[in-house]
Amino acid sequence: MTMTDKALALKEAQKVVAWIEKDSLTDAEKKQIHDESIENFNENVNPGWLEYRKSVSTDAAFIEWTDSVDHFEDLNGTQFIDCLGGFGIYTCGHRNPEILKTVQAQLSRYALHSQELVDPLRGYLAKITALATPGDLQYCFFTNGGAEAVEMALKLARLATGGRWYISTVGAFHGKSMGAISMGGKGAYREDYVPMIQQVQHVEYGNAADMEKAIKNLQTVGEKVAGVIIEPIQGEAGVAIPPVGYLKDVRAICDKYGVAMIVDEIQTGMGRTGTLWRCEAEDVCPDIMTYGKAFGGGIMPITGIIARPKMWVDKLIDNPWILGSPTFGGNPLACAAAISTFKYMLENDIPGLCKKRGEYFLEKLGELHKKYPTVLTEFRGAGLLICMEFPEAEVGYAVTKELFARHVMTAGTLVNAKTVRIEPPAVLSDESVAKVISSLDEALAAVKEEFKL
Repeated sequence: MTMTDKALALKEAQKVVAWIEKDSLTDAEKKQIHDESIENFNENVNPGWLEYRKSVSTDAAFIEWTDSVDHFEDLNGTQFIDCLGGFGIYTCGHRNPEILKTVQAQLSRYALHSQELVDPLRGYLAKITALATPGDLQYCFFTNGGAEAVEMALKLARLATGGRWYISTVGAFHGKSMGAISMGGKGAYREDYVPMIQQVQHVEYGNAADMEKAIKNLQTVGEKVAGVIIEPIQGEAGVAIPPVGYLKDVRAICDKYGVAMIVDEIQTGMGRTGTLWRCEAEDVCPDIMTYGKAFGGGIMPITGIIARPKMWVDKLIDNPWILGSPTFGGNPLACAAAISTFKYMLENDIPGLCKKRGEYFLEKLGELHKKYPTVLTEFRGAGLLICMEFPEAEVGYAVTKELFARHVMTAGTLVNAKTVRIEPPAVLSDESVAKVISSLDEALAAVKEEFKL
């Protein structure tokens, strides 16, 4: 970088900071931000990013600028009802006032920690998480993103069991770091990175017998399995809900063969599916559980794992850093957000609200399915993790664009819009729910006519 580049960088930073700190923008500033944002993404983020976006119109004119409760706004103040929920992070809403107040109070005290002294909030959050999770789950390790939490879970399973193999499922999504993507069950995410972790077998999701056979065969030929990793509902695969009893069967199989059961609750947990944790629906306690997304209340990024005492072996106690040492993992701001999120969720029964809202959405989707059976071919969900299915991806894309034109945001999975998720905040107002349903009715009618379905 030349001195000239540094001068330009300073000038650019000064300009943007001034905009952030302003109470309002002029029309000229809004246009400048819009035009420069498009250019910045194309020149300095990824030239394919804007073209790849599929939840909005092909016109990349909408610049997110502020948000509140159940909606966000663009630069010009146009409001969009959020039925995507940041893929699950906004269960408590956008900028939830109670959670935001807690984080602002902590920010006024200290934001990050010295790394050497005891940070009390991390300990309090670990205790609260242990109290709020099933069975004897006790020891926490906090991270920054979902894939990082999965990496810690995979490493802990090896430390605790001495095994080297993992069993995952077809269609699974656990993140995109090398360990996490090795567990992933979608070829589109994996094929560019093979070979990766080699000791992974994928079995059919929802088929406990298939899983037992894989473990038994490995152990028969002298291979030791460290862990099974499953989502209680596969979100990225299109809200795939396994048969009732599947989690209990997997728990029994893991106990039988001495394998760690890792349940990935990053998307399904924190109330999203109608119980605080989805594994509670089958009264199952995993050996290791991951959490994230809504864990930070839609205010701060924080993820992590919690494990049963038997998993915290002497090697880990003797060397606490052997599992990992993320600089920002469990930082005070993030912990304050998560503690306040637990307080808000439990005081307001957010899991119960998700269940109630979800049942209403499914009822209305049933009516729309009868009305437009050639467009909305299938629907399913638990709580506010809901999926609509269409005849092909192009139809799904068209529905999301019609919804966005009516100021409702939703999206397909990351690689496909044949299935489109409805994953809104639990605090979606009755008025917003009604608007979403009426907008979906209009969108389905428009797409039916467009595709002559």
